[in-house]
Amino acid sequence: MKHLMLAFGVVHAMIALLFTAGALFLIVLGAQLGWHAAHADSGLAAAQEVIEAIGILAAAVVALQIAETIIEEEVVRDADISAPTRVRRFLSRFFVVVVVALAIEGLVATFRAVHDDASELLYVAALVAGVGVLLAAWGVFVYLNRSAEELEPAAMEEAQAEDEKLKP
Repeated sequence: MKHLMLAFGVVHAMIALLFTAGALFLIVLGAQLGWHAAHADSGLAAAQEVIEAIGILAAAVVALQIAETIIEEEVVRDADISAPTRVRRFLSRFFVVVVVALAIEGLVATFRAVHDDASELLYVAALVAGVGVLLAAWGVFVYLNRSAEELEPAAMEEAQAEDEKLKP
């Protein structure tokens, strides 16, 4: 069984490396787009390119944060995601990244729709509303999960002790 768990750790590390590689690729694309916008004629087109670069960089942040979460939770801590405390912490880290990235993408889409095609604003509104629903659902999850944590105080202490592994 130890060999199987080690194999899972290796697979998780490989997945995190792929997320990191994807993030680096997106960073390069975002930088190229931003560089192009900086050297283009100033105006609406340059502003839209900068906004598009910001959207691409937001996707890179998502990929990096997911890679970091995988490494910290599955490789460094070697945590078993079964206790309510562990589930809440893992999902909270993931949801923070997703909600922020989708909110930024909603902002980028708003600017694009306002300047290019106002008929797209309905889809942008749906995206922003979806972000709001995700944020509310996450809040309900955290609220309901806290009561489960109170039943398992030892699990919270164990999770906090695992945090010590990440301190330099």
